[in-house]
This record gives sequence, structure tokens and C-alpha cells, in this order.
Amino acid sequence: MNVTVIGDLLLDVDIEGDVERLAPYAPVPVLDVVSETKRAGGAGLVATLLHRDGDTVTLVTALGDDARAAELPPLLAGVTLVTGRSPSPTVVKTRIRSREQPVVRIDEGSGRPEAPIVTPEMLAAVATADLVVVADYGRRLLDDPALREAVAEAATRVPVVWDPHARGSQPVPGVVVTPNMAEARVFSAVEGGGVPFADEAALRLLTTWRVAAVVVTMGGLGALLRRSADGLPLIASGPLVQEADVNGAGDRFASALAVALGHGRELGDAVQAAVLETGRFLSDGGVATLTDVTPPAVTSREHDALAVVERVRAAGGTVVATGGVFDLIHAGHARTLSAARALGDCLIVLLNSDESVQRLKGPERPLMSADDRVDLLLALEVVDGVIVFGEDTPSDAIRRVRPDLWVKGGDYAAADLPEAAVLGEWGGRAVTVPFFPGRSTTRLAEAIAKVS
Repeated sequence: MNVTVIGDLLLDVDIEGDVERLAPYAPVPVLDVVSETKRAGGAGLVATLLHRDGDTVTLVTALGDDARAAELPPLLAGVTLVTGRSPSPTVVKTRIRSREQPVVRIDEGSGRPEAPIVTPEMLAAVATADLVVVADYGRRLLDDPALREAVAEAATRVPVVWDPHARGSQPVPGVVVTPNMAEARVFSAVEGGGVPFADEAALRLLTTWRVAAVVVTMGGLGALLRRSADGLPLIASGPLVQEADVNGAGDRFASALAVALGHGRELGDAVQAAVLETGRFLSDGGVATLTDVTPPAVTSREHDALAVVERVRAAGGTVVATGGVFDLIHAGHARTLSAARALGDCLIVLLNSDESVQRLKGPERPLMSADDRVDLLLALEVVDGVIVFGEDTPSDAIRRVRPDLWVKGGDYAAADLPEAAVLGEWGGRAVTVPFFPGRSTTRLAEAIAKVS
């Protein structure tokens, strides 16, 4: 996916250390610095996230002439920079933490900025964009009339997601805007909280800004979508992430929403996908995982599943795994999964990818995509994690999980299970649970076809 990001480029600095004593001259904590990490912030964080996802990214921004600005391009390796000049100093946000707890944040250069200079090259990059994310951090780049006109024109032909800032510019008509609750309160002058407030604020902003849609992000409540004054709002929710560092959550949401729209997903579906992706981002550790822009070796869902395995194993529990296609989940699946979960302390499902299902069952299968099958499985209380594998057998995925028990539904002999030999590598065992006849995806699909 080719994505153009437009917005303000900041420098983020994370300093980690230990506080174990006070200064001798005053009751002031002394931080012994353990590490210092720098990364591109603001629109740079959006570009970094998209590049890390494997997208082709162009960043349209303005850079100052100060020493801090010179540190930013090397932090954006792999991102194409199209820049104008900013007469204001680079904003630096330094977060100081001790043992993962915030101590203080120090901001530099965050006074009232002068308007940046927008070049013809910047406008041309917007004019040829296939997909646009605007990351406004209040540094007046989006005040420029020519740039605003270019973004408005882009919104007539490609998806444009505008992530606003409380001190930033008013979004242009036709875009999808993603304020958080605090920003929605400032922009709309509506008071209150929760879903009723978010809906009232979204309705007011929809009219005031004449935008295509307003999506208010609500933290643990998910996101509320309003695309017209008629009808009902859509609320997309995801799993609650406990004790997460929410820094960068808005950037992750806006970028994930834009990419989902760029892939042709309907707006409501794209909002739900962005909520789930933001939850995975925070669960994985948020911006703390971005010290290396190389894409992770495993998907975030596999990471989540393996994290469950490690927690259970560290506590001395029993890890149970099972596998299959799970295309149109039926009562037989539910009973098998429940029986498998009862045998241990967590249940990890190894799921055939779409490509492997086609090889095994023919070109008409699967009936549901892997993403949908994963979502359905994770919605079941008995399933603790899902790993998608692309091979014809789950042997390699089993090696990554190393379960104590591998569960199959039905009457199998050891010779029928090639996985049995793999389990023997660490002393795992293959077991079966009762098979429930008369329940099958094929039969269910045929019945649906008859009545459709």
C-alpha cells in the first residue's frame, strides 16, 4: 500500500532509569540513566508505524534548521521525505521513566510556531497520493491554504483520514476525522463524558466541519462513528488492555483506519479493524516496540498467543493446543474446543491460513477469511490465543507453541497423526476428545445454500 502522510514532525526521546536515592542537598529523586532512545514523533510516528507494517510511505512535512531537526531523517530510514522549511525550532518531547513508571515529561520548542513554508514538491506529492493520513500536531503546517486545497482535492478521489490536534487546524471538508475525547470536547464545546457525549460531539463536528465522517476514539470504550445526522452511531469495541502505555495510540488508530479504507473496506468495518489493531499495538508494548523499524517476525496475534503460553508455562500450568480450519464454526467445534480447554490452563488454536485451506479443500474454500475465523475463535471464552499457519500440517506451528497436550476431535490412532512425532521432541502428548457426528461445515454450508 502506498501511503502519503502529511503533518508535523517531532522528536521523541525516551529516557529509562532507576530511582533508588535522593539528592544530598534536597529531597529530589536521583535518576540513574539506563538507556536513551530517540524516534520520530508526530507525523513521523505515523510514517514509522506504516513503514513497519510493510507499506510504502511518503512523508510530507517541514523541517527546521536546528541541530535537533538534523537528527530526524536518519530515524525515518525507508520513508521518502518531501520537506519544506520550518522557521520554528523542532519540538522535542522527552519522557523520563523509572522501572516503566512515568517520572516527568520535558517539552522543548513547543511555543507558538511560525507558519512553515510549503513547496510545490509537497503539493505534488499530495496530488499524486493513493491514500492520505493527516497527522496535525498544531505546528501550523495545515494552515497553509494551498496545502489545505490539495488535501481537500485528494479527499474527492482517495481515502483521507485526518487526526486533529486541539491547537491545530480545522479539518477540510470530505475527510474522515479521528479526534479523541479531549479533542472532541475542545472542538465541539460539548460537555460530558462517555458514549452520549461522544455522539453529541460527533454530530456537532460533522455539521460544523462538513466532513465525510467523525470517529471519536474513546479509550477503553472503543470508537464511535458518525457519518450522518440520521440513523444511529456505530460503536466499535475491542479487548480492554490493562496498564498500557497509550502514547501513540491515536497515531496507530488513524494509520490503521486509513490502510483499511485503502484496501477497500467499508467505513464501519475499517473502524472496527482499527480498534482491534490499536488494542494489539498497545498490548504488544506500544511505542516501546519501535526502537527497530524492522517488521516483527511474527504477527501481533501470534505474539499474543505465545505470551499466553509463556505466562501459563512460567506458572507451572498445562498448555493445550488444537488445530483446524474452523470454517463456519458450529456446535461440534464449540464442544471440541470446550473439551480441549478443560484439559489445561490455556487453549491455543492453530488455524489453517486461507491458502492452506484452498490446497486442502479446493478453490471454493474457505467460506470465511482467516481474519474472520480468528475473530470468531477469539470471541469464544475457551480460546486463549490463535496462531495462523500456512503449511499443510501444523507441525512447525506446534513447535513454536510446544504444547503439553495436542487435542484432536475424533477417533485417531497415533499413526494417523504426523504431529505425534513432533510432540515427542519435548514430551508432549496427543489426545482425543469425543467427536460429535452430524455437525460439519460442509453440511452447514449446503443447508445455507438451499435456503438462500
